[in-house]
Amino acid sequence: MTTAQLGDLSTGLVWAAATVYTVALVAYTLDLARLVDRLPAARAAAATAVAAGARTSATGATTAVVDRGPTAPGAFAGSADPGRRRSKARGIARSTTVLGLLLHLVAVVTRGLAAGRAPWANMYEFTLVGTLVAVAVLLTVLRRRDLPFLGVMVTGVTVLGLAAGLLVFFIQADGVQPALDSYWLVIHVGIAITSTGIFTVAFAASVLQLLRDSRAQGSAALAGNGWRWLETVPRASELEALSFRLNAVGFVLWTFTLIAGAIWAEHAWGRYWGWDPKEVWTFVIWVVYAAYLHARTTRGWAGRRAAWFVIVGYACVIANFTIVNMFFDGKHSYSGL
Repeated sequence: MTTAQLGDLSTGLVWAAATVYTVALVAYTLDLARLVDRLPAARAAAATAVAAGARTSATGATTAVVDRGPTAPGAFAGSADPGRRRSKARGIARSTTVLGLLLHLVAVVTRGLAAGRAPWANMYEFTLVGTLVAVAVLLTVLRRRDLPFLGVMVTGVTVLGLAAGLLVFFIQADGVQPALDSYWLVIHVGIAITSTGIFTVAFAASVLQLLRDSRAQGSAALAGNGWRWLETVPRASELEALSFRLNAVGFVLWTFTLIAGAIWAEHAWGRYWGWDPKEVWTFVIWVVYAAYLHARTTRGWAGRRAAWFVIVGYACVIANFTIVNMFFDGKHSYSGL
């Protein structure tokens, strides 16, 4: 198979993966809708269990009642609900996500074969691999928890990212500039892409945290039945804990990104730091996430403030990827556009 054919195959596989992810997005949404439809029955069951426990206590018995329903405050939806295991929508969502990930992975591999290098040297390829990592992190999280709302957000972001890559950032597979022709391309950019994918899932969890908290506090904007699905979401504190763990891992990887970039810069240009726009923004992102972790662990910044901190950090990541790459000239102008 020729290089051009491999490149065309990769592009076709990306389109196929985006299509399959769209099916997964619809399936996650239907699964979430099913949870919402079961809210009244779950509430009635919980109320009955509490009443039975109260009557038992009143007679002097020492029986503890534990609410294991999917809509118990703070429960991860469906984690102990046998009916959830029989959800067709859930099965379709999981299987299509896995299928999309496999197609996505093959698309990345064939792109690398067509280019003859690591497939993350421009904005299109960065988008391609970054969304791949985000889906892989999603599936890892879903192995332990049944979180259809997280599936909706991550697959939605992935579909939008792949569409933007194919329609806006796409360029033909080719070689790289001399400065990029180094093993540091694999190390530095590969770690940056991995951390970005992790930051994406953490961002989704923080957005859900804010929505869940606003609904719990009786926000008028989220009071309608259209937002009732938020009652199936875990407590805001649990979502915050999930986001914190993911951001901690992403921050460690981003630290390696910053260090590896400085070493590569010294090899390529004879200096570790030159205040290039990309270097500055990479450092800004590191500072924002370092401040978030510091405020969260030592200053008691929790709840909504912590969630907004995460959103600001992810906004900096997106700005670094789009605005800096497309509108700032520098030694890191490798967008390919």
